[in-house]
Amino acid sequence: MARFLRRAGPAFFRQMSRERKREILPAPNAPDPKAWLQHGLHAAWLGHSTVVLMLDGFTILTDPVFSERIGIKLGRVVIGIKRLVEVAAPMSELPPIDLVLLSHAHMDHFDLPTLRQLENSRTHVVTAYRTCDLLRPKHYAQVHELRWNQSVQIGPARILAFEVAHWGARMRNDVYRGYNGYLIETEKYRVVFGGDTAYTESFKRVRSSKPLHMAIMPVGAYDPWIRVHCNPEQAWAMANHAGAEFVLPVHHQTFQLSHEPALDPIERLVTAAGAHPERVCLQEIGQEFHL
Repeated sequence: MARFLRRAGPAFFRQMSRERKREILPAPNAPDPKAWLQHGLHAAWLGHSTVVLMLDGFTILTDPVFSERIGIKLGRVVIGIKRLVEVAAPMSELPPIDLVLLSHAHMDHFDLPTLRQLENSRTHVVTAYRTCDLLRPKHYAQVHELRWNQSVQIGPARILAFEVAHWGARMRNDVYRGYNGYLIETEKYRVVFGGDTAYTESFKRVRSSKPLHMAIMPVGAYDPWIRVHCNPEQAWAMANHAGAEFVLPVHHQTFQLSHEPALDPIERLVTAAGAHPERVCLQEIGQEFHL
């Protein structure tokens, strides 16, 4: 632990000091997922990479992070980065979760306090290769670890893991951990969850003759981390490679992980959409989309 804190460096602790007294802003919108119809495709962006997605009544939660800070817990204190904006809907305002989808073990995607709260005998978890040791599998209906190109059927949804351009280590030395993007398929709908990724050609392999209704794509934290996080134009290109009708941008406006201005990712994404800005289906935390 001491070695980790030394590696974090003075810049990290300066950021924590600045954040200590800063208030977390309320989410600009308040979704109401419990009111959604049990048919159709529905989605709400709760912040960062957390999306509640409902496909004909089957409810999925992606990379859930509800904590005020992400980082290492030392006693009652969390050493880590503070949210800029509150989560748009607390767990009490969500419908029962059928599936938690975890892309990789980084702390801003795989938040242990949140995952403890989501433990439920009806909830399945799909996670990347060699990450289930971080969970308590017996507290869920089942935990499924997937490598690239492996799939699992959970209720009406088939989940296929595919390769993205990122890395999976949680604490620097556990480089054996996997990292996934996912294709979610039900009888009527197909959705991609890109997880966290730099630019890659992998999304072309997701495309098929069947329509892809939505791609949930990361668009932030690219300055200076472009080698592991795509920029908005690259996210748009990858969503188009997959054949997505709509793009739901995530991984921005929630944590200060990089140097680009807070609204730069969404502004650049809308510009990349050109004559079809309506394809960017959500732009603010808490907004809902229905198809």
